[in-house]
Amino acid sequence: MVGWWWRWFVVVVVVAAAVDGGDVTYDGRSLIVDGQRKLLFSGSIHYPRSTPHMWASLISKAKAGGLDAIDTYVFWNLHEPQPGQYDFSGRRDIVRFIKEVAAQGLYVCLRIGPFIESEWSYGGLPFWLHDVPDIVYRSDNEPFKFYMQNFTTKIVDMMKSEKLYASQGGPIVLSQIENEYQNVEKAFHDKGPSYVRWAAEMAVGLDTGVPWVMCKQDDAPDPVINACNGMRCGETFVGPNSANKPAIWTENWTHFYDIYGNITKIRSAQDIAYQVALFIVKMNGSYINYYMYHGGTNFGRTASSFVITSYYDQAPLDEYGLIRQPKWGHLKELHAAVKLCSETLLYGVQTTYSLGALQEAYVYSRDNGECAAFLVNTDSVNDAEVQFLSRTYQLPAKSISILPDCTNVAFNTAKVSTQMSTRSRQKAVELDSPEIWEEWNEAIPVFDDSSLRSDSLLEQMNTTKDVSGYLWYTASYQQSEDSHSVITVNSLGHVLHAFVNGAPVGSAHGTFRNRSFTLETTVPLNSGLNNISLLSNMVGLQDSGAFLERRAAGLQTVTIQENQGVKNLTNYSWGYQVGLLGERLQIYTEEGSSRAQWLNCNSSSQPLTWYKSKFDAPGGNDPVALNLGSMGKGEAWINGQSIGRYWISFHTPAGSPSQIWYHIPRSFLKPTDNLLVLFEEEIGNPLGISVDIVSISKVCGHVSDSNPPPVVSWRRREMPSQNKHKKHHGRRPKVQLRCPPTRNISKVLFASFGSPSGNCTRYAVGSCHSTNSMAVVEKACLGKKMCSIPWSYKKFGGDPCPGIPKGLLIEAECQ
Repeated sequence: MVGWWWRWFVVVVVVAAAVDGGDVTYDGRSLIVDGQRKLLFSGSIHYPRSTPHMWASLISKAKAGGLDAIDTYVFWNLHEPQPGQYDFSGRRDIVRFIKEVAAQGLYVCLRIGPFIESEWSYGGLPFWLHDVPDIVYRSDNEPFKFYMQNFTTKIVDMMKSEKLYASQGGPIVLSQIENEYQNVEKAFHDKGPSYVRWAAEMAVGLDTGVPWVMCKQDDAPDPVINACNGMRCGETFVGPNSANKPAIWTENWTHFYDIYGNITKIRSAQDIAYQVALFIVKMNGSYINYYMYHGGTNFGRTASSFVITSYYDQAPLDEYGLIRQPKWGHLKELHAAVKLCSETLLYGVQTTYSLGALQEAYVYSRDNGECAAFLVNTDSVNDAEVQFLSRTYQLPAKSISILPDCTNVAFNTAKVSTQMSTRSRQKAVELDSPEIWEEWNEAIPVFDDSSLRSDSLLEQMNTTKDVSGYLWYTASYQQSEDSHSVITVNSLGHVLHAFVNGAPVGSAHGTFRNRSFTLETTVPLNSGLNNISLLSNMVGLQDSGAFLERRAAGLQTVTIQENQGVKNLTNYSWGYQVGLLGERLQIYTEEGSSRAQWLNCNSSSQPLTWYKSKFDAPGGNDPVALNLGSMGKGEAWINGQSIGRYWISFHTPAGSPSQIWYHIPRSFLKPTDNLLVLFEEEIGNPLGISVDIVSISKVCGHVSDSNPPPVVSWRRREMPSQNKHKKHHGRRPKVQLRCPPTRNISKVLFASFGSPSGNCTRYAVGSCHSTNSMAVVEKACLGKKMCSIPWSYKKFGGDPCPGIPKGLLIEAECQ
C-alpha cells in the first residue's frame, strides 16, 4: 500500500509546484487557494429559497457549524424571465448574497448550470426556451447552446465586474457547468458526448481563474473536475478521472426532498458523519458540500412537480433558519475533528492497516512527526474491539474514530454528544372569527366567453406558457333530453376539477410517480346546451429527464357515455382560458383586492373560492408560520407575495398531510394590517387558520463514559501551563445544553446520572440512578442560556452503582 501511495504523492507534489499564485487551481489532493491546499466543508444555501433579511443569519450559522464555503445554484428562469430581460432584485440578488458570504469570510461554489434540476420548476430553465424553433435542451443543438452560453456568460461577466472570483480577490473558488448530465447523456446518442465537450470548453474559455466541475459526469473533459452526488460517495464514487484532479463531493444529501403524499424519510447525523469521514479516507476527499445545509422555502410556483413548499426542512438549518440538532452540532464536531489534522491529511503520506475482517486504520504521517489516524469499522451490525499501535479501541458498528495524534479519539461518527432540540409552534394570532374573513368566488368560464378556441384538446404547458398553473377547458354540449351520463377524462394535469353547468361534479389527481390519472363520474345533463368546464392544474413543471421540451400535460381524452353510446369529445370544439380571473386581477395584492367585490364569509363554502383577512404581525423575532391545517388545496399570499402552494388534503399513507405550516418570512410582514389572501380549490375552512410562532422549546443531551469529550477541549491541551488544571476536566464527556437567543433554561424536565433507559425522544430512570441528579443539574442550568455538565462521579456525589456503565441524560425547557 505504501508503494503506490508514495508514487501518487510524488505526482501531486510536482503538480502543486506548478501552481500559479493568483488563480485557484488544484492537484490530485485538493483545491489550491493562495498556494495552499484546502480541505473544505461547504453547505448549499439557495438565495431565492430564503430572503435577503435571512441571509446574514443563515451564513453566520453555517460558519459557526464549521463550514468553509457556501454553495448555491444560479436560477436561470428567475433571472431571465424573458429573452434578454434580466431580474436580479430582492431574493434574486445573487451578487448581494455572494458579498454577504464574503463578508463573513467564507468561500463560494457557484453552480451556474444553467440547468440545475434542484426540485425547481422546469429544472431552472426559462419556459420561453420551449418556443425557440428547432431547440433540443441540453444537447449538441445550436439554438440551445446559443442561449445557454449567453446566460452563462452573463453570470460570469457579472461576477467578474464585481471582482467576486478568488482570482480577483473574491470568494468564488469553484464553479459548476451543467448538472448530473450523465443521467440523460445516452438519450442524446452522439449529441450527448459532444455537448459535454462543448460545455466544458465553453466554460473554461470564460477565463474565471477558478476550476470548473461537472457533477455526476465521470467523463468530464480536462481540466474540468468530475464530482460525486449522493449519500454514499465514499462507497459509490468512481473517483477522479485524472490523477491530478481532487475528489470532490458536490452533493451530500442531508435529507430527502419531500413530495405530496409521501412520508418524510430522516437521514441520521451519524450516517452523514460516517460517510463524510469515509469519503475523506477512501477517496482522499477534500471538498464535501452538504445538499442542503439550509433548504428553505419554494415560494410561489417555484417547486417542481408534486414537490412540497418546504424544502429540505430536515437539513442542519431548518426551513426557518433554526439550528436543527443533533445534525448541526454533530457535523460541527466532525468538522472540528478533521480540521485538527487537516494539514497532516493534505500533506502527509497515507498508509492503510487491516484491523480485522471489516476494520481498517488509515494513518497519515509527515516527516515532522505529525500523525493522524482514522479507525474504520464498516460492519453495519456489530461493534468491534481493535488493537492499534498497542492500544485498544472500541468501534461502534458502522463508525469511524478520528485520532488527530494517532492516540486519542477526538470524535466518533456514531457517538452523538451534541444536544437534541425540539421545535414547537405556538399560536400567536387565531383567525377564527367569520367577521374578519371575506370571500370572492372564482368565475367558472363557459365556451361562449372564450377567445381562444381549438377543435382539439390543447397541450397545457404550450398553452399557458407557465404564466399560470391553471388552464380551463370549456365546451358546449348538446343534449336531447335530461339524463345522467358518465363523463370520463384522462389527464396528465396533475389535478382536475370538473364542472357541469357551473356545479362541481368531481375532482381527481395524479401522483409524483404517476402523473397521469382518470376522472370518471356521473353527471346530470339537461335537455339542450350544457356547459362543460374542466379546470386542469399543474403542481409545478417537471425538473429533470431528457427532452423536457417534448413533455406533455393537460387533458388527453374526454368522453361522455349516454344511452345511445359513447361520444368522444377529444376532437371537439373547445374553448380555453389561461389562468384564473383572480390571478389576472391580482386579487392577492392590496390594489387588486380593492377592486374586487368581496362578500361576507359564508360557512357553506364552495370550491374555487378566494378568501382574505388581515392580521397584525406577532411580536419578537421568532420565525412565523401560517397553520393551514383546516384547508384543502390552493395557494397563499401575504401582502401580495406568495408563500407557496398548499395541499393539505393530499395525505400520506399514515393519513396525515405532507405539510401544514407555511413559512412567512419576517420581511414579508408589516407591523399591522397584513393582507392574507388564499385561493382554495376544494372546500376548506379558513376559520381554522392561525398565525404561529416557531421556536426551539426543549433541549436534551445524552452521553456515556464512552463518548468522546467535546472537540473544542482538544485545543485546551495546547494552552499555556498555567491552565493545566483545567485541561483534565475539559477532556471529559459532557452534556452541553444551549437555548436559542432570547431564551433561557426555565425548567429541567428530566435528569439522571446512572443507567437511564431510552434516549432524548423517550426516556425513563433506570435501575441505577443518582438521587441528586435533578438538584445538580438545576443548580448548573436554571436561568441560564447555556450550561455544561460533565460526566463525573465527583459531580454527582460518587458512583451510584459500581460495575454498571453510567450515562447522563438531561432534558430542559427553554422559555
